[in-house]
Amino acid sequence: MIFAPHSEDELVDCVRTARARKSALRIVGGGTRQALGRPVAPPATLSTKNLAGVTLYEPGEMVVAARAGTPLADVESLVAAHDQMLPFAPMDHRRLLASAGASTIGAVAACAISGSRRISHGAARDSLIGVRFVNGLAQAIKSGGRVMKNVTGLDLVKLQAGAFGALGVLSEVTFKLLPRPESAATLVLRGLDDTRAVDALSRGLGSPFEVSGAAHLPAGVGAESARTLLRIENFADSVAYRLGELQKIVGAGEVLDDAATASLWCDIGDVAFFAGDGRVVWRVSTAPSRAPDFVRLAQRAGPLAHFYDWGGGLVWLAMSAEGDAGAGMVRAVVAQVGGHATLVRAPADVRARVDVFQPLPASVMRLQRALKASFDPDRLFNPGLMYDGV
Repeated sequence: MIFAPHSEDELVDCVRTARARKSALRIVGGGTRQALGRPVAPPATLSTKNLAGVTLYEPGEMVVAARAGTPLADVESLVAAHDQMLPFAPMDHRRLLASAGASTIGAVAACAISGSRRISHGAARDSLIGVRFVNGLAQAIKSGGRVMKNVTGLDLVKLQAGAFGALGVLSEVTFKLLPRPESAATLVLRGLDDTRAVDALSRGLGSPFEVSGAAHLPAGVGAESARTLLRIENFADSVAYRLGELQKIVGAGEVLDDAATASLWCDIGDVAFFAGDGRVVWRVSTAPSRAPDFVRLAQRAGPLAHFYDWGGGLVWLAMSAEGDAGAGMVRAVVAQVGGHATLVRAPADVRARVDVFQPLPASVMRLQRALKASFDPDRLFNPGLMYDGV
């Protein structure tokens, strides 16, 4: 059975019907990220594809609101026409997951999808300032609004960001925007090992020259030689000046122009280097200073490919899908160096056997279950997608 409501009122009716039938729901937007999380197969699907359209756009206030099923590309095209952008440059999973369809703005909020600009502009949840959603009691709820402000009590906007639909079906989301930079360039340092590369990235990010992207691609990841990348964006004159000053801090290197910068950072943000092969892909967040240690320890268990984003704070790993797909090793090394890991790409049978998301302490898991019971007492929405029993 497939529910595809055209309005929030219809969405409420769909949830009410599912609840009366005690039928769990798989929530689907554009279908590009269905391979994320633990494999689940509820008897019914709730599609947001017909909940589409921008409901508010105020360029002067730099705020956009859209129904959850609105294609992300439509939102980005609209705001780009006014030289604005979503600050966090959301990742497009289609190349990595070999999926089709159109990514939706609701999925970006529900899965808290952020890209390479997170290091400078914050995460998706930081720009999400308002949501409308329907909970498991078939109640329509609105939280947040058109402006950034402090909240008291339970911040429902932030709770929905990254909940993967487990706490409700989003019907509308509101994001704060930023001006789109006039120009961009990337400084490329070649031949650095991981430790020296992360040090250079840290010095660049710690400088006053507003680095908006900081990544390191070891040899073999997109090119024969290792590349350490620092992106500068703004007005053309400002970019040129700051690149010159940045080279005094981290060293001289090749400079990529606007078009080459856009292409390369799209590949980085979308993890295109690991697309099209049979390896599993892990996403590991840790302290940048510990990232090279994490990789060295992980490499002791066997061959893997890797690269760094967010100044070293984000490590992408690709390795064999055999056995537990490296889960035991990854979890052990994370426990040693600190951080958390998510299995982003793996066959369904692997995702059914191992923890996809970072295992939680018992106290935190109790809180997760309590939140689920409060928002979705009958466990209608994406049951077990993130954690068993949630």
